[in-house]
Order: sequence, then C-alpha cells, then structure tokens
Amino acid sequence: MKWRCLDRTLDLSRRGGIMGIVNVTPDSFSDGGLFATVDAAVEQAKRLITEGAALIDIGGESTRPGAAEVDEAAELRRVLPVITRLSAECPDTILSIDTCKAGVAAAAVAAGAKVINDVRGFRDAELVEVAAASGAGLVVMHMRGTPRTMQVDPVYTDLHGEITAFFRERLEALLAAGVAEESVVFDPGIGFGKTLDHNLAILRELDRYTVNGRPILLGVSRKSFLAKVTGSDRPEDRAWGTVAITSHAREQGVRLHRVHEVKPNLEALRMTEAILDGV
Repeated sequence: MKWRCLDRTLDLSRRGGIMGIVNVTPDSFSDGGLFATVDAAVEQAKRLITEGAALIDIGGESTRPGAAEVDEAAELRRVLPVITRLSAECPDTILSIDTCKAGVAAAAVAAGAKVINDVRGFRDAELVEVAAASGAGLVVMHMRGTPRTMQVDPVYTDLHGEITAFFRERLEALLAAGVAEESVVFDPGIGFGKTLDHNLAILRELDRYTVNGRPILLGVSRKSFLAKVTGSDRPEDRAWGTVAITSHAREQGVRLHRVHEVKPNLEALRMTEAILDGV
C-alpha cells in the first residue's frame, strides 16, 4: 500500500489521502471557467492544500462526455504556468498532471509534477515511454471508448472482469516498459463509459479492483450519476453524495479519493478510518 511518486512515497497502509481537483479549463462539467486563469487556479489549489489535500490534480482538457479534444500547445499553455508556480510555492504537495498526451506529461513532470493521471489508461505507447522514463506515479484509469463517445450505450458482458483484465494487461505492459510496480494505482473510471447501474455495481464491489495489491484511486466527485440518485442537476448539490461514497469506499479499502471539496471528504475519510482502526 505504498505509492511511489517520483522522489516521494505515500504510505497508504493505514491512512488514505485526498487528491484535490483543479481544472484549468473553460468547459469542465462542474467548474468550467472558474479557474481558467493561472492566478485563479493557483489560489484554488492553495485553498485545497490548506483543507488537507495530499495531492493536487491539474487538468487542461475537459474529459466530460462529448468534450472536444484540445491540441497539445493549448493544453500546455493552460497547465504549465500553474504547475511551475505550485511546485515553487507549495513544495510539500504532490502535483499530478491529468493528461492523455505524452508531450504534456513530459513537460509537466519537468515543471514539477510527480504523478501522471491518464483517463485512457496508458494505452498510448509514447505516454508509456514518458511514464517509464520519468519515474512518476501513475493513475491508470479504465474508460470504455473516448470522452466523445464513452456514454453512447456502453455495454459489458462482464463488468468487473473486463475492468480488472484491463488493469492486469496495462500493468503488464507498464512493467515491461520499465515502470516500477510501486508507481501504479488503478481507477475503475466511474462515469467513463458506464451507465448508472454500472457505476453502482462498481461501488458495491470496489475491493474486486485491487490488482497485485496496488491501491485504488476513486473519482466520483460531482459526477452526473449522483444527480440521478439525489435528484439535483446542479453540480454543487452533489457534494454530500460524494462524501457518502468516500466513506463507503474507504470501508472497502479504497485509499485515494479525487474530489472537488477536500475538507468534508477528508473528514469523512478520517472518521471512517477511526471507526475501522482507531485513531
């Protein structure tokens, strides 16, 4: 339960950690445009760090359903100044780059990022090369299709089996490329090529997605399936559903939680851990 992120290692054996989300985009589903400037993004990241985030995940391309792709130059313009400033001003926080592009990942690591978070699960050979060369921590997420197509009638014959088989295949490929096993964590990809029933089925059996003992990172924050359960279409009204899932997921062994609201999720995480193992 240790996650190596370049020159930092998170020991998750007893306590989990929170990854705070900073979208430097004009079109993200929940906060598009709010943090699109460097100053706004840095201020938001610092607020999340103050609330207890162990990691900050910085993204310059929206992956909401139907989102258009952003070219590499535009993505770099969005994320690099933010990573550079945070690396200098918040050196104790692990920075993560949320990208599918090898060039963006390489530049972000050079600027101070210690984690590469790829929603496509490192299926791109060039990105695998960057991952191996960098020594960064890796978040390998499962997604059916692409952001543009993923929610167009996703169908599985064996939901759990197909996701874990994907994780095993990607882990084998990454290890063959020279990635250290301790650098890898897995994300089952809630909302990425999954229906409401798929998402709920995954959440019921999260312990099934642990491959080779590697930690699970879960990202459910403000996602639309919460609205289908709670009845509110406003992303800001999905915060407490997210907190409930954080507690539930920690009971099932999930150690890493990627969220927009850090403080309430961290409190739920620590309370659940106290119940499970004592303070």
